[in-house]
Amino acid sequence: MTFKLDRRGLLKTGAAAGILATAGLPLRSEAAPQRGGTLRVGLSGANTSDSWDGRTQSDAYMQFMGQGCVFDCLTEIGADGTLKGELAESWEASPDAKVWTFNLRKGVTFHNGKDFGADDVLETLAIHVEEGSKSPAKPIIAAIKEMKKLGSHQVQLILERGNADLPYLLSDYHILIHPAGMIEESIAKGIGTGPYRNEGFEPGVRTITSRYENYYKDDAGWFDSVEAIAINDGSARMNALMTNQVDAIVRIDFKTEALMRRNPNVKIFEVTGNQHFTFPMHTNTAPYDDNNVRLAIKHAVKRQEMVDKILQGHGAVANDHPIGPANRYYAADLPQREYDPDKAKFYLKKAGLSSLDINLSASDAAFVGAVDAAQLYQASAAAAGININVVREPADGYWSNVWLKKPFCACFWSGRATEDWMFSTAYEKGVPWNDTYWDNERFNKLLYEARAELDSNKRREIYHEMQLIVRDEGGVVVPMYANWVDAASARLAHGPDIGNVWPMDNMRMAKRWWFA
Repeated sequence: MTFKLDRRGLLKTGAAAGILATAGLPLRSEAAPQRGGTLRVGLSGANTSDSWDGRTQSDAYMQFMGQGCVFDCLTEIGADGTLKGELAESWEASPDAKVWTFNLRKGVTFHNGKDFGADDVLETLAIHVEEGSKSPAKPIIAAIKEMKKLGSHQVQLILERGNADLPYLLSDYHILIHPAGMIEESIAKGIGTGPYRNEGFEPGVRTITSRYENYYKDDAGWFDSVEAIAINDGSARMNALMTNQVDAIVRIDFKTEALMRRNPNVKIFEVTGNQHFTFPMHTNTAPYDDNNVRLAIKHAVKRQEMVDKILQGHGAVANDHPIGPANRYYAADLPQREYDPDKAKFYLKKAGLSSLDINLSASDAAFVGAVDAAQLYQASAAAAGININVVREPADGYWSNVWLKKPFCACFWSGRATEDWMFSTAYEKGVPWNDTYWDNERFNKLLYEARAELDSNKRREIYHEMQLIVRDEGGVVVPMYANWVDAASARLAHGPDIGNVWPMDNMRMAKRWWFA
């Protein structure tokens, strides 16, 4: 016996509103989209090491161009927060959520003319778990113990343990579907099934695409072409939009927000979500291997000050765990950790220390204002005897040279659509993006239990405890949740909702928006 699993609404909080009142008037929402024009976007997070290999992608630029333009995933999270099929048309699960059957779309072709089918899905999934893989999606695919081809357009995935969230996980932007038998060529040339084909890719600089004439959807991919320009500096992105060099930019610089609002040709769009800014500590490296030291550092930050000065109010205070207010099982009742230099001193004393000297690596590549945030941290921690030396790191190569390598640094996370997705991506033992190298036996046990639990009330209890464990024993300082705040030309239009899982309408602006 099987049943159709169609859970809805995990992300409707915030997305239904579309745009907050503080963001001013929304961009135009037209009933009848129209084709034409070139969408030019200014994106951050670009590197000269960028590629079409989803396993290596980690920031806005390649996510927008990969998942959002040239490639597709099996599923997607819609602008209204509901889960939708992309290359998978429908799916069914066994009652224990261990056996999943996906029915794939027919009539889909890759940009080189190859027909899409089951072989493409199975071969693509396999590359994430091949020997030596460092794919962030490895934990998702590693949980599959057997993959079967049931037909030319049907696959079955059999899990080690039940996972009610599997269809959500397969919308992960790292799991871009490639053509079987030519994956290396697909990665080299950017051959996907998306609405736009790659015409020119200069890593870290620019990408040019054109509409794929045989794209399988009639209600997406409205532009004739999409051009992405790498602009890592926030002020430079703002200038590019204000001078009509680009039509949309990701992550506005709040320092220039007032100037942008005075321009009638520019509209700022803002949505709440689970994005959070963090300072991970390597728990396998002294002094951060002592939880008393970690607790001292957590009590030494003024969270509201960061929300006020770094986010300019576009966010909320966070509580040292990654589950955000748009998540279904967000533990809003956990006592909020406050700035308390006396408690910080107390925990330092428990660690056998009277003071602490540490380095904090930061760059605005981590998030806009990261260096300023580090300096605020430096100032607030001094009262607790924690002397933070702020190390300014270059923006280029930050994610490859600093993150996961320096023991205390600035970082950002977009959050994930489900609790399990977030925890298994960055907190489960041994996963590639566990940026604190944390290993907690109780947490890992609960993670597996929650993943297979179909009773919503029981899942809520488990995830509540997990958030508490991360808050009190984890290796990450999470001072603030940040709204997604992007900007675009007033000429652009979109549907009634704007997605809030990622910026730029879940990074699918090129698929969903059009020129009015």
